[in-house]
Amino acid sequence: MDPTTLLVILIVIVALGFDFVNGFHDAANSIATVVATRVLTPTQAVIWAAAFNFIAVFTVGTGVANTVGSGMIDLRYVTPYVILAGLIGAIAWDLLTWWFGLPTSSSHALLGGYAGAAMARMTHLKTIDRSFDVLIAGPWIRTIVFIVIAPLLGMALSYLMMIAVYWLFRNTRPDRMDRHFRKAQLASSALLSFSHGANDAQKTAGIITGVLVTSGFLPKFQVPYWVLVASYLTISLGTLSGGWRIVRTMGSRLTRLKPRSGFCAETSAALSILFATTYLKLPVSTTHVTAGAIAGVGAIQRIKAVRWGVATNILWAWVLTIPASAVIGWLSMDLLQSFPAAR
Repeated sequence: MDPTTLLVILIVIVALGFDFVNGFHDAANSIATVVATRVLTPTQAVIWAAAFNFIAVFTVGTGVANTVGSGMIDLRYVTPYVILAGLIGAIAWDLLTWWFGLPTSSSHALLGGYAGAAMARMTHLKTIDRSFDVLIAGPWIRTIVFIVIAPLLGMALSYLMMIAVYWLFRNTRPDRMDRHFRKAQLASSALLSFSHGANDAQKTAGIITGVLVTSGFLPKFQVPYWVLVASYLTISLGTLSGGWRIVRTMGSRLTRLKPRSGFCAETSAALSILFATTYLKLPVSTTHVTAGAIAGVGAIQRIKAVRWGVATNILWAWVLTIPASAVIGWLSMDLLQSFPAAR
């Protein structure tokens, strides 16, 4: 087997490793509320979430994969080593934030790591002042704008949904209302898991397809079906492994949830993610949207119901994700370029 093939196999394995880490890192996003409200046990919740993560493979297409794999970085300057270094940056940041229980964005870690590695490659080929030339401006601007919009959209939708729920059930006792919403949360958590798989698995599929194109195994950027299935299956297995440190932050430390508020948070987050996936075809952060939605349902009770100190820590982790993973990706690429084969 020639060295290029071995390298591609290694990078595909590393990419699927990131997908697995993404699954257990972001498991909290889709199960935190349903666990916090005791509708499902943690074990039941991760099985439920993993199943709906995978089901999305059959329905949503490859728009996000195309954006991540070929729409944000100029592939003329990308080599398999660039993608490997980008994955190292994303995985390192994901594991670090998982250890500290911070619900950061795996999506933006991947984008940051990939961008940092590509910029390091451009600096090596030309000069550091040309490093940004490798980035395709339009998709980056839309993605960065949506970093701000996504949690606000989730928050606004969940706030409005809570108002609608309180109005529709204004003559119903809270305990009876919650009995209805305990059942409804099964549907809302399934929809959130579906949307998570639909957006996040495509990111890995896009990266793997980029490796196949830049190494000459594919003549043009078109996601093979086996890549989609492998990406969705791996993220589902990662979800099965759970992410309990982050579940605690998202499900109980940010605000206290009841079945009615859990339903509104999950539904609002899912609709926001599916809007970005199917209409905008953007890699959105499920973490950002879900946290915003949870804060929205907490704020409907009173502003102090949201633990804004915890929210501030989460916000700082979000702000740091792209630059931190980009730095790790850049340093990883610099290290790889010390070997002749990677130059």
